[in-house]
Amino acid sequence: MAEITTTRRRSQRLFLRVPVVVQASEPNRPPMLEETHTVVLNAHGTLLEMHAALDTGQTVTLKNLRTTEEIECTVKLVTPTDGDRFNVALEFKKPNASFWQISFPPEDWAPHDKDPRKPR
Repeated sequence: MAEITTTRRRSQRLFLRVPVVVQASEPNRPPMLEETHTVVLNAHGTLLEMHAALDTGQTVTLKNLRTTEEIECTVKLVTPTDGDRFNVALEFKKPNASFWQISFPPEDWAPHDKDPRKPR
């Protein structure tokens, strides 16, 4: 019999567009600053679409333009998209659910569980 394994996310993913700025400053490279927006976010990081091709493992600063709060992140994945852009996955160096200033759904929440109009 095949073993079934499930992988649970560390926090709920939300498909929200939040304006952000990504900044990178590394030795022997010019400073990089790009204004963009989130595609997906969670308490541990975000997925962005950017013009800049960052390096996996690189440290960047992410600034939430709604709150002006900044957080250090590690670039976890960079994949090219159609055209001249890249999907960039950033992970917070320290998890911070309050960085986005939103309330995340509880871990056991699923939009397809039950019809909300029906009593329990």
